[in-house]
Amino acid sequence: MKVSDHSLRQLDEAYLTSLERVALQGLSMRLVSDLKEARDQLGSGPQNSSRPPGSRPAWEKGLGAKSADADAEAEAEEPPVKSSEPESAKPVQAVKPESTAPALPSKKVPRPAGKQPGAPGVGRTQTLIAQALEEHRPTHCAGCAAPLALSLPGQAYTGFQTVDVRFGEPTTPPGLTLWVTDHRLLEVACVCGHRTCARTSRVLVEIELGEPALKLGTWRLVGPGLAALIVSLAMRFRLSRARIAEFLHDWLGLKLSVGTINATLHEAAAAIAPVEEALIADLLASEIIYADETPWPEQGQIFWLWVFRSLRVTLYYVTHRGRELLNHLLPEFAGWLMSDGWVAYRIWPRRLRCWPHLIRKARGLAESLDGTAQAFGTQVLATFESFMHTIYAARAGPVEAQARVAADCAAELKSLREACERQRRCAHPKTRALGVELLNDWQAIFQVLEHPLLPLSNNEAERALRHWVILRNLSHGTRTAQGSRLFALLASVIDTCRQRGHCPWRYLQIAVEQRRAGRALPPMPV
Repeated sequence: MKVSDHSLRQLDEAYLTSLERVALQGLSMRLVSDLKEARDQLGSGPQNSSRPPGSRPAWEKGLGAKSADADAEAEAEEPPVKSSEPESAKPVQAVKPESTAPALPSKKVPRPAGKQPGAPGVGRTQTLIAQALEEHRPTHCAGCAAPLALSLPGQAYTGFQTVDVRFGEPTTPPGLTLWVTDHRLLEVACVCGHRTCARTSRVLVEIELGEPALKLGTWRLVGPGLAALIVSLAMRFRLSRARIAEFLHDWLGLKLSVGTINATLHEAAAAIAPVEEALIADLLASEIIYADETPWPEQGQIFWLWVFRSLRVTLYYVTHRGRELLNHLLPEFAGWLMSDGWVAYRIWPRRLRCWPHLIRKARGLAESLDGTAQAFGTQVLATFESFMHTIYAARAGPVEAQARVAADCAAELKSLREACERQRRCAHPKTRALGVELLNDWQAIFQVLEHPLLPLSNNEAERALRHWVILRNLSHGTRTAQGSRLFALLASVIDTCRQRGHCPWRYLQIAVEQRRAGRALPPMPV
């Protein structure tokens, strides 16, 4: 804007009539420029700018009420809490006349999450009837090391229950069945007189994924199948911990605390943590990677959810938006990287630019009220449409036609570059910005003319993020760095299994079962 709000408040009829003709013309040109820019902003939307589709107003979406995005934004902005006590009822603090030192504001220490020190404990109140009994016997005497025969009597000294779900198979009734197993640990007397107790470790594996360390063991209330169901409800159906507890109680008759559900999600993510190295190896071996990022809140801070997607792998990370992740993840990648215009991607030599982003910006200029912007936007839009027509025709034709694409588009490409050079110093800011953007990424944008089979858009990465963006709007992100790490691991495994045509919940069930037993993590399904 050329005229500031401070200056605009001073403009009235008396001031305008007092100006000389030349000064009045100059002021009028600045006001007209501001008016056109304001109209352009009002007319911009997802179809002609980089704004996301969810930013459209409700009346454009065909909704009678507020949109889901607006509801999420309204929930994210909590109104200040007002005291119900009237002002007159509040006590008035007396001011000591002899005190001259300014009062220091008191800092309120935030209360840590979870059970507070000294608070009474809460145990399980639901009694579950077991459908199966599993006895655990020691195999060797702890005294003489002799094998303990199965014929020797044993006495149960402790035990625990496991609640699991059984999925319908082709040979069993369809649906989910809740299955409760009683585990009894036996004490067996050896012929030597020594009594040996069976052991099932509460902690077999500790995994370092931030603080605190995550623990895997066999002594668990939630079975592997139920753990996979909880992950599905949280990640695929976007239910909160409290809503998952409500679902399990209402539909399966099972009472689980929010803390147990949260610990189950963390344990499932920790169980599949070793698979990340294999996913990175498969990603780097691909010919093309689609990359994108979107904001991700983490306890009041704004981080970014990154996605890297190939034909067979989808990998997520929650971190900063700088180049550190690219330098760490893709130093050995020799293929093509498809991305948007974010400056962090420009270090990559073999890079492709997403055309729809540029086309939307050009369409916005073509619909502008500024003559220069309108002419440049129309030229850019017509050039990209002509290039796409030529590329699609070459893809459908013989191999010789693909080799002629660059030569067929050379004249239009030269004309477009000359137009971009002229707009480097254009007074219209959006026209200048688009011209500079095209020149800065010229090689990445028009690389596809030399290789017509390469993709034109980054839709693969953008579609992968769409589901998690909705989850972000509902949950407002994560609360800890460890929570962000575990979320990214689960999302990577879920989407990769979907890409490969396999059910992610079956893989999670097997992974949790194997890792709890202290065995190696099974490989991802191919």
